[in-house]
This record gives sequence, C-alpha cells and structure tokens, in this order.
Amino acid sequence: MTMTFEQAVIKVEKEAQFTELKAAIERVFASGSVEKLLKRLDSRSIRIRNFDGVLDQQIIEYVDASLKKSGKTAKGLYQVLTLTDQGQMREFYLSKLEQVEEALRHKFRKVFQYY
Repeated sequence: MTMTFEQAVIKVEKEAQFTELKAAIERVFASGSVEKLLKRLDSRSIRIRNFDGVLDQQIIEYVDASLKKSGKTAKGLYQVLTLTDQGQMREFYLSKLEQVEEALRHKFRKVFQYY
C-alpha cells in the first residue's frame, strides 16, 4: 500500500491580501516577466530563495506593474497576513520558483545558488 502525501488545506484568514499578493507572485513568475525578475535579483545580488530579501528590496513591485499601480507593496501585503497565511505564501513563492525553466535557471545560476 502506497501512501501519497497530501498537503493539509489550511484556511486563509486574510483572503483579500493573500489573493492580491498571490496574484502578483503569479504574474512575476509568468513567462513574460520571469526574466525581468531574475535580472533584477541578479543586479541586486539577491538569491531567489531569499523571500524576505525579495520583499525588502521591492522586487515584486518592480516587476509587476499592477501591484506597483495599486500603491501597495508586496511586503505590506505580506506583513498583514497571519503567521499561517505567511507560511502558505512563502511556500507558494518557493513552489513558483521551482517551476522556472531550466534554461533560465542556468542563465541565472548565481540567483539560484543556495549559498
């Protein structure tokens, strides 16, 4: 008998902010924007897995015009989330970066390095 892992569904408490930030992250990882994201991270010497650094340096707002126009920041949206919402958001972000295509991962090796 094989056990398959299923992630527990945890209810999002601050749904509006969560949805807005999730949509912005989806847009920056979309095929038309991801290279701009990686270039910005590279120019700032920020590793892609450093989510706090990405938030602190306003990388998401730089890449995503919709979020920038809203006058909100990714960090501001993230900070109003509950701790469990923040954990889910961080996990979502990390899952998106794992989907970046191999050619871009190779081109921006430094950004993807662990150390």
